Amino acid sequence: MTACAQETSQLKQAPQSSSTDSRVPVTVLTGFLGSGKTTLLNRILTEEHGKRIAVIENEYGEIGIDHELVVQSDEEIFEMNNGCICCTVRGDLIRILGRLMRRKHKFDHIIIETTGMADPGPVAQTFFMDEEMKEKLRLDAIITLVDAKHVVHHMDSDECHAQIAFADIVLLNKSDLVDDSALVGLEDHIRGINKLAGIHRTVQGGLDIELLLGVNAFDLESRAAEMPEFLKEELPFEWAGQYELSPGRYRLELKPGPDPTIDLVLGGPGLEDNAIFDAWKRNSIVLYSSDPTFVNAATPMTPGDTLYRLPVDEQTGAAVEIDIEVAGRYVLFTQHLPEEFDLQLVREGDIEQPVEAFEYASPHEHDDSVGSVGINLAGDLDPNRFETWMVDLLRRRGTDIFRTKGVLSLAGDAKRFVFQGVHMLFDGQPGRAWEEGVARESQLVFIGRDLDRTELTEGLRACLV
Repeated sequence: MTACAQETSQLKQAPQSSSTDSRVPVTVLTGFLGSGKTTLLNRILTEEHGKRIAVIENEYGEIGIDHELVVQSDEEIFEMNNGCICCTVRGDLIRILGRLMRRKHKFDHIIIETTGMADPGPVAQTFFMDEEMKEKLRLDAIITLVDAKHVVHHMDSDECHAQIAFADIVLLNKSDLVDDSALVGLEDHIRGINKLAGIHRTVQGGLDIELLLGVNAFDLESRAAEMPEFLKEELPFEWAGQYELSPGRYRLELKPGPDPTIDLVLGGPGLEDNAIFDAWKRNSIVLYSSDPTFVNAATPMTPGDTLYRLPVDEQTGAAVEIDIEVAGRYVLFTQHLPEEFDLQLVREGDIEQPVEAFEYASPHEHDDSVGSVGINLAGDLDPNRFETWMVDLLRRRGTDIFRTKGVLSLAGDAKRFVFQGVHMLFDGQPGRAWEEGVARESQLVFIGRDLDRTELTEGLRACLV
């Protein structure tokens, strides 16, 4: 996975916190697609609460448009336009947090808004598994929004279950759309998953800011007792092997395996020192979220700050040369377990055995049938044709279309039109004005199950003027 971070630098001044804990508090805002996270975030950013807030946003979808959905405020906003904040993109999270910590005097609080497909576990682990983060940041609370009307369609999904299980505070949002008996049933179900969380019924995330920020609600001891697996770190690689190597050329050989590629990081030397190994482990978390460098039999690997991607032929497997110039202990981090590819490090016909080896928990996986389709079309849309198409589409496919969001160019409208939908419900409102000289275009993102890209693209194209 590759992620990019973009930033704006506008800050609201406020008094310094009087807390004796000098670490910056962090709130993780999570919840399934369309639960109301952005609405709550916008309310936090526009209320007068006296806090200077840095926001980290993560999108799920091919086109990054969430910056258009967040109000223009005096806060600092960072965007991570890729997939979900999970074990792989966590490297970008560490990178952005590290950059923020160099300017911590400029803000009092950090809010991380995860994508609706994110498991918050690896995000929370960042503040306990990473020593630098642990010293400078304090996880204040995980707030999970639950869509009271639509959550019944997703309650059995791994992502929705994890979001509720990790919550310190649950906002049973859109509670005005269902009756009291349904709300009581949902509250009972939520308590069955997470008996520690406080539950609040809300409409458009309406709750006093004092109950959301600076609440010191995350309790590591209680969380670990309730969920022992929490302290089992999720990483973007599954194995690390330490090798004692002398100068020379080595050959890494793999047989066909479960994937057409495998990602690798080679670090060292000096791994005899545990602190150096830990540093390489942390460095590799960050590297695994960067763009890989492809290698093959004709392109040797060298130790260093590089994520290598090796294509693995389904018939012949793969091989790559490794050049070692300095004797010492090196570490090889691999995306998959060695036995899945029968991975071997060979020198002059002899197989090198690792001095030490470590297996790590496999990264969580999403439902393969769930994905996103992003559409970008130049020109103006006919508003009547668009509404007719959208109503018909969601009537037919609304159960499988979890989330729709877009920034549209409607004919005759001087402003962008911000469009949002959850299953068969949708709404929109005027956004920023189109700047003079900027080409007008429409961007629309669908997130759901078994989406037909051609059907969606052609349907929107038919709405062009």
